[in-house]
Amino acid sequence: MLRFTKMQGIGNDYLYINCFDQYVPNPGALAKQMCREHYGVGADGIVLIEPGETSPFAMRIFNRDGSEAEMCGNACRCIGKYVYERGLTQETEFNLDTKSGIRSIGLEVENGKVLSVRVDMGTPELTPEKIPVNLTGNMVLKQRIQVMGQLWFMTCVNMGNPHCVMFVRDPEVLDLETIGPVFEHHELFPNRTNVEFVRVIDRGTLQMRVWERGSGETLACGTGACASLVAAVLCGNADRNAEVRLAGGNLRVTWSGEDNHVYQQGPAEFVFDGEWNG
Repeated sequence: MLRFTKMQGIGNDYLYINCFDQYVPNPGALAKQMCREHYGVGADGIVLIEPGETSPFAMRIFNRDGSEAEMCGNACRCIGKYVYERGLTQETEFNLDTKSGIRSIGLEVENGKVLSVRVDMGTPELTPEKIPVNLTGNMVLKQRIQVMGQLWFMTCVNMGNPHCVMFVRDPEVLDLETIGPVFEHHELFPNRTNVEFVRVIDRGTLQMRVWERGSGETLACGTGACASLVAAVLCGNADRNAEVRLAGGNLRVTWSGEDNHVYQQGPAEFVFDGEWNG
């Protein structure tokens, strides 16, 4: 019997498992079982909340296909709400260990409830070999790539995990179920990639659809929103502080000119608690 909590951050839903008092022997296999629609609980993945080595808490993320992800911005926010409202901490600022490094969490709390969570996502990585993408140079900026007979211009960013950002007139008309997997598994990306299709509404507003590595199209992606803003700034399309609109809701993203860190802020919500007997 495994206890879990389903949470969502603007529609990006994961199954959160408190591993302070439970043990998950094979989380990749468990993710494939639990996240199946109709036959399981249904989710974009599972997240293990564990004791951290250098921080009070740590997270491990497993996608719907069983692969392990390095980072998830929406999951960071959900963990912030979980550990505070479930009594694992009384602090409104704390660090979280992730596979891509330490992330700082800040909570906006009112009457014991977390209204909003701000995450310091760290500095964006732009060097091709560290994203990684099989190209040379100092960064991948407006690089031509041909997919399914169409020419695209991509900008690549690592925000703890790899992202490929394209600016388009209207993301809503794209057939992501067809083109998303082709980008994800393209030979240029040795570790596969997340893919963002972004419309610039104005310099302070972006609209984004995302194909997530290992999960498919999701309603939101926090690291993708951060990567999209960084790409938009590098391409001269946006200012350093913008609202990113996703299918599941909106995030406020800032790329600081002072410390070069990217910050994202938004909501996190409980959906339900459950027990898994599979």
